[in-house]
Amino acid sequence: MALFAFASKIPPEASSMWYATGSIEMDTESDSGGNKAVLQTATALAISFAIFFPTQFDYLAPAGDKLALALMQVFFAVVGAGGSVWNVINTAPSTFLFAVVQVTVHLAVILGLGWLLIWVLLPTKLYKQTWTPKLNTKLNSTYFREQGTNLLLFSFPVMLIAVLGSVYLHLQKRSQNKPSSERSTNSRLGFSRRPVLVMAPLGIVTALELTFVVMFIALLIWSLANYLYISFGNLMMHKPDEKVWQARFRSVSLRVGYIGNVCWAFLFFPVTRGSSILPLVGLTSESSIKYHIWLGHLSNALFVLHTVGFVIYWLMTDQMVESRKRARLLSARLLPCNAVELNFSRSPGLYYNPTSILFVNLPGISKLQWHPFTVISNGNMEQDKLSIFVKCQGSWTQKLYQQLSSSVDRLEVSVEGPYGPTSSHFLRHESLVMVSGGSGISPFISIIREIIFQSTQPNSQVPNIHLICVFKNFTDLSMLDLLLPISITPPEISKLKLQIDVYVTREKQQPETQNTQKLIQSVWFKPNPSDSPISPALGPDSWLWLCSIITSSFIMFLLLLGIITRYYIYPIESTGIEVYHYSFKCLWDMFLVCVCVFLVSSAVFLWRKKQNSIEGKQVQNLEVSTPGMSPGLWFCSEGDRELESHPNQSLVQATKVHFGDRPNLKKILFDIKGSDVGVLVCGPRNMRHEVAKICSSGLADNLHFESISFNW
Repeated sequence: MALFAFASKIPPEASSMWYATGSIEMDTESDSGGNKAVLQTATALAISFAIFFPTQFDYLAPAGDKLALALMQVFFAVVGAGGSVWNVINTAPSTFLFAVVQVTVHLAVILGLGWLLIWVLLPTKLYKQTWTPKLNTKLNSTYFREQGTNLLLFSFPVMLIAVLGSVYLHLQKRSQNKPSSERSTNSRLGFSRRPVLVMAPLGIVTALELTFVVMFIALLIWSLANYLYISFGNLMMHKPDEKVWQARFRSVSLRVGYIGNVCWAFLFFPVTRGSSILPLVGLTSESSIKYHIWLGHLSNALFVLHTVGFVIYWLMTDQMVESRKRARLLSARLLPCNAVELNFSRSPGLYYNPTSILFVNLPGISKLQWHPFTVISNGNMEQDKLSIFVKCQGSWTQKLYQQLSSSVDRLEVSVEGPYGPTSSHFLRHESLVMVSGGSGISPFISIIREIIFQSTQPNSQVPNIHLICVFKNFTDLSMLDLLLPISITPPEISKLKLQIDVYVTREKQQPETQNTQKLIQSVWFKPNPSDSPISPALGPDSWLWLCSIITSSFIMFLLLLGIITRYYIYPIESTGIEVYHYSFKCLWDMFLVCVCVFLVSSAVFLWRKKQNSIEGKQVQNLEVSTPGMSPGLWFCSEGDRELESHPNQSLVQATKVHFGDRPNLKKILFDIKGSDVGVLVCGPRNMRHEVAKICSSGLADNLHFESISFNW
């Protein structure tokens, strides 16, 4: 079956094309998102049922072997390698790499569906009475005892999927991202990303997210119904005078706790930063954070019911450390609208996409609080610095603004990240409409800078941009000064097709200049030898390092668990007099998991730190030059800077300001021409819901909606 999936993905005309061109471009993106995964799903279902129901599939085995052998010969004939794997590798390495990617995707889908099938069958009699005895006989070895079955069925598939996902994302990262070739795949992704629910408690829910939510709710209902059905049919009276309804009440309380365990099993999937599993299903930790919150609330509610139920039953029957890295803060720009741009030093090996998030900790304000901020710089244009945008709205950000305004010469900052999407999918659209409210313009700054960079590349096609900004006050227009990098030149923005409509809602006309004009001020900080540039935690090949960490820590866990069980727990239980308490076994499991992850992660971290020092990435006491100021003066204004004058002039010409009015989003979106229009929105909840309803109304099929929201 794997060979069938392996061979059937090769197009018939591929052989002649490979020999004619001498190379092939691997498009991993189209496999993961553009094409329907019908073959992968069908293969995964067939293999899963063949594994779980071998008796019913025995008569197909001989035919399957012959078919696999025939398909293998066909595959080698298509490649033209004479039936040798090494010839395939030597003759067409890109083809072999493409095939490896396809096998990786198929295997990940097979493992994922099989893992979900285990959860479906877990509460049934088939699993408890038929499978469990057979699995325990084969898997419960001397080294792992009764944990062998759980490790193989529940832990190992997730670990292997994470490893395969890391390999796949690494190969995807190496493939070139060409917007013109990917634009055709976007229409097939439109349905899964189209919002189908826009409700106040739920927010904006896409079709893909709704599918996972419905499947998970169905799993919970199915599990609870089966648990109760089986338990009510075999009630156990724990006391001689216990009544039937009391036994049922206890059974319900216990099974509610079981359902809470199911929620816990999925709890940290949505919130895992840098996860190699979420991108495989088209999700990110930023967009899935609300599901982590819902799962947390649901699991807490279930465990509260479980606890309260047992307390009532007894009465009736009388009975995280963050890893801190001190980052080098180069400078800060203070805007008149009480907003700040912080510029950090970064290593050249750091790679991130637009709309990424950086977590920041300021020990001078709070040693415990970490706040996420949007990265507005572009990794390709600004290779020596990373910038974030901070809108001063709460007490923490107000204290930051006050410190920067007091001419401080140094600020200690710890950072984590950046975290963000694995690809810049917005470049596939013919045109982009970006709707922002207030500080919601920050993710669009990084998108516009990425489009500016792509426009400078040869044979590139970039979308037209229509930016709609809604501000409360006229001073908020100073945020638009961050759209263009300071070092940009007029030729770099000559191909940019940008239209900006600004709506100032609380003012009827432009205020007088002498009363409202404030200059953008820059604060330059003195360097410190202990500070280091922001660099990837695991180096340039972070996905491969993550793969090695997962694999090594899991293997180490298995080895240590086997040793502890064989030489410590087994001698106690082998006498038959005493049974080692199950709670102590769980404590051993948690302890060994922490030890293994700590040891492997520390080893990789120390290795990367050594490599960074060898490559000269550790920041030394560098001299920082300030524009037109002496080294003793670290506070300057940008009122007379001519470097920004020409690019900003073109920006002013593309901007139209509307006072005392709000945008008619429905009319604006429906009037946009084009077959492929990406609609991005970031702002207040009402604005996001309004745009989502317009795009999902079905009156305009060319609108492809995407919401950017940071609900931390």
